Amino acid sequence: MALPFSQTEFFGVFAAYNEAVWPAQLVLYALAVGAVVAAARPGRRRGVAVSGILAFFWTWMAVVYHWLHFSDVNPAARVFGGFFLIQAALFVWTGVARARLAFERPGGWRGVVGALLIAYALAVYPLIGLTVGHPARELPAMGVPCPTTILTLGLLFWARRPFPRSLLAIPVVWSAIGGTAAFALGVPQDLGLLAAGLLALTLLRRGRGTNALENG
Repeated sequence: MALPFSQTEFFGVFAAYNEAVWPAQLVLYALAVGAVVAAARPGRRRGVAVSGILAFFWTWMAVVYHWLHFSDVNPAARVFGGFFLIQAALFVWTGVARARLAFERPGGWRGVVGALLIAYALAVYPLIGLTVGHPARELPAMGVPCPTTILTLGLLFWARRPFPRSLLAIPVVWSAIGGTAAFALGVPQDLGLLAAGLLALTLLRRGRGTNALENG
């Protein structure tokens, strides 16, 4: 399926976005690091804080990225923004208003996978972009959909069970949509987004077998 924009237009969106919001990127990275630190340690208030930060990120992406910038080259961005706002509302309702999301870095495979996804989103993702030659002004980084979705999924690997599986739906779907940029638009770092979405499907499993793995 042909995209409604070119590769040049796509990276032009990032250039315009980065110029318009600078130096907000520094604040967004600080919030991301704060969410990770809070999620690594138990505490009800920390769960509310992490949920609030994630809700802010998904609202930011809906309004500032999709509606104010990406919609200039892709009409579907208006729809994407609507779904991103739904994701933000889910975090507010579940994690802030009802305080049903608690985080703690678990032992076993979930702790490792979550840590790897978080590290990829915060550090590896932008480094790959620079390595393949994307100028810093066109670089997608924390606060735009793909790396922020990876961060979100990484943190959900640290969420205590049970938590509403509806929180996974939009990030997993976006991992499939946004991950196509790895091939169609020359964004190799988005291969990590595809991997994150596939890994997140394991969180949808139920049963004793899954619980045993989590304790291993």
